[in-house]
Amino acid sequence: MRDDSVKNVLKSRLYTLLAAPLLVMLSIISVAAESDLVPRTADEKPDFNGIWQAIGSAHWDVEPHAADFSPLVELGAIGAIPAGLGIVQGGGIPYTSQARAKAQENRADWLSLDPVVKCYMPGVPRATYLPFPFQIIQSPEHVVMAYEFASASRIVYMDRPDFEAPILSWMGHSRGHFEGDSLVIDVTDQVPDTWLDHAGNHHSDALRVTERYTHTGPNTLMYEATLEDPNVYTQAWTMKFPLYRRLDENMQLLEFKCVEFTEELIYGHLRKGSVAE
Repeated sequence: MRDDSVKNVLKSRLYTLLAAPLLVMLSIISVAAESDLVPRTADEKPDFNGIWQAIGSAHWDVEPHAADFSPLVELGAIGAIPAGLGIVQGGGIPYTSQARAKAQENRADWLSLDPVVKCYMPGVPRATYLPFPFQIIQSPEHVVMAYEFASASRIVYMDRPDFEAPILSWMGHSRGHFEGDSLVIDVTDQVPDTWLDHAGNHHSDALRVTERYTHTGPNTLMYEATLEDPNVYTQAWTMKFPLYRRLDENMQLLEFKCVEFTEELIYGHLRKGSVAE
C-alpha cells in the first residue's frame, strides 16, 4: 500500500509539472488573441478612430430609475421617460446631504433648468451618453472628440500633463495618455453649470473627471468615468457603460445646431405681440 501511495504522489507531481507550462502557454496565447482584437494605429497605439454611440437611458438619469410621465402631458407615451438600471457603479451618487437636496430641487423643474434643453454644451461625461453619436479623431499629439449635439467638441492634449487650462469652459480641459491599451483622459476646469442628466444630477467647478476608454472588441469600447468633487460628493464615484461603433453605410456626423430650436423657448417672451406684453 505504501508503494502505491508513493507512486500516486509521484504521478500527481509529474502531472502538475507537465500542466504548468501548458497553462502558461495557453494564458500567453489568450492574451495575444485579445491583443489582436485591438485595432492599432501606425505607431502601434490602440486605435479609437471612428463614430461611437451609447445605448440606454442614462441621459435621463444616471442612477437607477423607474419609467415616469412625460414633463409635457401633450407628448403622451412618446415623451414618457423610460426606466433604466443606471450606470453608476454601486447604484447611487454619493452626494453630501446639501448636494442631494439641490439635485432633487433641480429634478423638480428640470425642463426649465436643464442647460441641455437650452442647447448649451453638455460637458463631460454627459456628452458621451447623450442619444447622439460622436466621433473620435486620433493623432499622436491630439485626440479630437466631435459631438453631434450642439456641434460640441474638445481637444485632448496627449502626454502634456503640465498644460494648464487658461479659463473654465463648458467642455473642460482634457489631457490624455495611454495606460496599456486604455486611453485615459483627465478632464478639469469645467463650468459648474452643466448637469449629468435630465434628473438634475450636478457638480461644481471643482469637478475632476478621469475617463478611460478600453477596447472590448473591434467595434465596442468600455467607457469608465470617475468623478471627484469635494464640494458635492462625499467620495469619488464611477460610471461605466459600453460604447458601440456605428457601422451604418456612409455613417457621418450630421448637423444638430440646436440654437434655432430654442429661440422661441428662451426669447419668445421678447417678441412683439407676445403674451408677456
